[in-house]
Amino acid sequence: MAAAAMPLAALERWLQARIDRHPAATSLPMLDGYVAAIVAGPVSMSPLDWICPLLAIDADAFNHGGTPEFAAISAVAQRHNEISNVLTTAPDRFEPMHQRKANGDVDLGPWCQGFYTAMRLRLSAWAPLLDASNVNHGLLLPILLHCRDDQGRPRSDRHQWTFCATPTPIFQRPSRPRANTGCRSATHAPADFRRRGSSYRLRSW
Repeated sequence: MAAAAMPLAALERWLQARIDRHPAATSLPMLDGYVAAIVAGPVSMSPLDWICPLLAIDADAFNHGGTPEFAAISAVAQRHNEISNVLTTAPDRFEPMHQRKANGDVDLGPWCQGFYTAMRLRLSAWAPLLDASNVNHGLLLPILLHCRDDQGRPRSDRHQWTFCATPTPIFQRPSRPRANTGCRSATHAPADFRRRGSSYRLRSW
């Protein structure tokens, strides 16, 4: 899989060249956030169900090696396995792919937007964390607050989700590793890798 994978810099250029096909991600930070949500999500998904919309490709692309589409699939699968491995074994070492603003500040928006885009694939499964009465609701707020709707409003406002004054600390439940956006506050979503497996191999697809 690693040998077939497209380099990440080339993958970003490839995605940007496909904007007219409406891929779910048009940059590496968006792709990284999207894949992190798939890894950390509450339900397991078939690779076809999330990679096809991510890259704006047809399912048939999985059947033909040696193509740019297959190289992109391989790169995404490799990044998925990297994120899964680090969140399973050493979640504190997870480093999201963020870009920087013109002033040098880290821009969390694209990564968070990618994360939310993946959430929308199975939004009902994420519903408990979107419920303001849930003690773990605060875990998603730092991600949601960096996501914007078409009018530029935070997603948290649009959905009328309220702030959780005391979000659950990340280390209270070490058995469920969480994805870190890079913020100092609680920016983590639940995961359960041990129960449903943590890596994909192209030959099994």
